[in-house]
Amino acid sequence: MQLHTFKKGVHPPHEKSWTEDKPIRAIPDPPEIIVPLLQHIGAPNKPLVKKKDLVKKGQIIGDTEGFVTCPVHSPVSGKVKTVERRPHQSGVNVESVVIIPDGEDQWVEGMEKAEGLDKMSREAIGPAIRQAGISGMGGASFPTHVKLRPPKDTEIEALILNGSECEPYLTADHRLMVEQPEKVFYGLKVFQKALGTPKAFIGIEDNKPEAIKAMGTVAEKDGSDVEIKCLETKYPEGGEKMLIQAIMGRDVPSGKLPAHAGALVQNVGTAVAAANAIQEGVPLIERVVTVSGPGIKEPDNLLVKIGTPIQHCIDACGGLTDDARMVILGGPMMGNAISNLQIPIMKGFSGIVVLTDKELINMKSRACIGCGRCVSVCPMGLLPTRLARFSEFLVLEKAERGGLSDCIECGCCSYVCPSAIPLVQWIRYGKYKAKEERRTTGAVIPKKKR
Repeated sequence: MQLHTFKKGVHPPHEKSWTEDKPIRAIPDPPEIIVPLLQHIGAPNKPLVKKKDLVKKGQIIGDTEGFVTCPVHSPVSGKVKTVERRPHQSGVNVESVVIIPDGEDQWVEGMEKAEGLDKMSREAIGPAIRQAGISGMGGASFPTHVKLRPPKDTEIEALILNGSECEPYLTADHRLMVEQPEKVFYGLKVFQKALGTPKAFIGIEDNKPEAIKAMGTVAEKDGSDVEIKCLETKYPEGGEKMLIQAIMGRDVPSGKLPAHAGALVQNVGTAVAAANAIQEGVPLIERVVTVSGPGIKEPDNLLVKIGTPIQHCIDACGGLTDDARMVILGGPMMGNAISNLQIPIMKGFSGIVVLTDKELINMKSRACIGCGRCVSVCPMGLLPTRLARFSEFLVLEKAERGGLSDCIECGCCSYVCPSAIPLVQWIRYGKYKAKEERRTTGAVIPKKKR
């Protein structure tokens, strides 16, 4: 089978063996569910419930007006303990609805089973996806109904379903494709109908032969124009722009969306959520999370309610080992280390990775030696060391001209840097300061023409 891939990138150890053969396992509800009202890109939600209110499973508890947003639902039935600011993966406290489950799992009244895709019009799919509270589950958390309405000046020639899951340790999407291939495929058909796009691809890295076989069998049975594309196992193969380059041989123009290259990319987990919404009428209230790494006693793939504290997930996997040192939300390449295990699971969380002293190299950052390794691996064709330097010293105009906003923060540059320079962190800092400058002064920093 031909392998498809993108230019450059790196090959970190896969580390999939911890959990790739572990079936998805549902865990009991925690004593307290914490549902952040900010779980997606766009306008934050406002609470629709208050302290002491009784809520039902699937009830909308937070929403707001606007297009780039989507509601949040109660994942359990129970009583609202409080509505207050709680710890969030961003590092700050955000308004959250705290619910004490009653163990009854009573669904909200009026929730009817969806008509199914065959009986739905193309125009009805977007509102149904929004009502279900679905946002991208691969990490970006962009409201899915918005993504299904690409800019009017674009033409979507193909839908790409992202099954690459290129981050080390993570196997949540892998298990969904192996265990629920029909549901993944149903979600793909939902997206296809919403977009009016007959052509679709499913991209899967070649270190997931079971997933390739399972999805290939379903696609063949369906008989539609859906191709399984086997991808080289390389990081960051799962990035939108990398997938489009690997599968369609096209580059997304600088400053433009994937739609401008004629493609739209959706995640496997998002497809399952869409299938649940259209097929069953069930909103996004739970997701699969991989809990893995040498710092976890019993690594596993868990089906977890949105709002479940990370500590509860770790406890469900036997707890931390004695030498556990770092807890990361997401994978080790793009994830964020956290210090508070009461941060709750959100829609965009696909993994919890715990590392030990053995994996953490305490290497002090040194001056750049000009080796060029960061340039040789950057999938966006940037000069990471220069962007980091400009960002560090707030030379923001030069940073923007050099492609600051084009950086996808994949971490390839930091991974190969022999001087241990925190390149991605400096670039993120530069992006933040550039955004802050635009907000406070209204200045528009010229961007690099590519």
